[in-house]
Amino acid sequence: MVFTPSELLRYDRHFKLPQFGMKAQQRLKEARVLVIGAGGLGSPLLQYLAAAGVGVIGIVDGDAVDRSNLQRQVLFDENDIGQPKTTAAANHLQALNPHIEMELHPVFLTRDNAIDIIRSYDVVADGSDNFPTRYLVNDACVLAGKPLVYGAVSQFEGQVSVFNFIQDGAAGPNYRDLFPTPPPPGSIPDCSEGGVLGVLPGIIGSMQALEVLKIISGAGKTLSGYLFVFDALNFETRRFRIRGREDNPLSGNAPTITELIDYEAFCGLDETLKEYNFKEIAAHEFLEWQQSGKPFQLIDVREPNEYSEHNLAGELIPLADIPFQTDRISRSMPVVVHCRSGARSAQAIAILEERFGFENVYNLKGGIQAVENAGGNS
Repeated sequence: MVFTPSELLRYDRHFKLPQFGMKAQQRLKEARVLVIGAGGLGSPLLQYLAAAGVGVIGIVDGDAVDRSNLQRQVLFDENDIGQPKTTAAANHLQALNPHIEMELHPVFLTRDNAIDIIRSYDVVADGSDNFPTRYLVNDACVLAGKPLVYGAVSQFEGQVSVFNFIQDGAAGPNYRDLFPTPPPPGSIPDCSEGGVLGVLPGIIGSMQALEVLKIISGAGKTLSGYLFVFDALNFETRRFRIRGREDNPLSGNAPTITELIDYEAFCGLDETLKEYNFKEIAAHEFLEWQQSGKPFQLIDVREPNEYSEHNLAGELIPLADIPFQTDRISRSMPVVVHCRSGARSAQAIAILEERFGFENVYNLKGGIQAVENAGGNS
């Protein structure tokens, strides 16, 4: 591949780097990088990969831009609200660098599509925000033989590492060496529940971009075998060594995982819902109840800041307050309980049924997200 005069000027500062130069820039131009998620981490990650001249950038994201994203997802602006994130991201990135190509995957990654999507890329960067997807991406990369650049943020802390990086014919540690089992469901709040400092994903996403560029160019030493932790509140950093585990079901002495599994079940989400054995109502049924004028009470168990951003016009009783405000909940008509995705509302229903004897409560399956996807207003 030959650099055009425009590219020679654009990448001039890279060409002048003594450990980088034209050879490394050529590798970037020929590289194919897949980014999982165009959110808080994906925004800076994608911007810096595009600006650096990575030849082909793939984006996987089945979501649309929401106003609540703009506090940290700096790739988007007000004009993008409602658009698919993949489309909006591609528009901005092509405007930033017209010399690169975009490949859009406007879907959520699943065990059915992960390998097919990942296999054609050289490096994968994970900007997802949930444990099932993190394990899915890790396993798919190990099975497909692809290096994975990991990033995660929560409140004021961020993490970065490089998994399954092959050196001297041997693959480095992967996510399952660091976290063999997922945490109990609900024990670690996601950003929508616990919040995140807006600038933090920008810092961590930029570090992920750095690791991607180092992997492709061969410059420097990657974070393979280490977990880098950044405490934004106290401006402290730590680096921990990661070693391969002999009992790793993917890469240990006796691997038992040879294909992608059910990650919702592996992370305990399915079992958590099953053990409650509660009644559910699907999003389309909920909308039918509303349209028909069926009498029911709607309870939102999210936090006040989430409710103020967008809601379904229900009564706000945060999950932690449920045991103390049961007098506000009807026992004479159906009560629909919801949160963002259905997990916290499941916990609320378990409390209402097991501790207070409610028999008329329904979990809104998929929560407010499912209603929005079904065409409901919020």
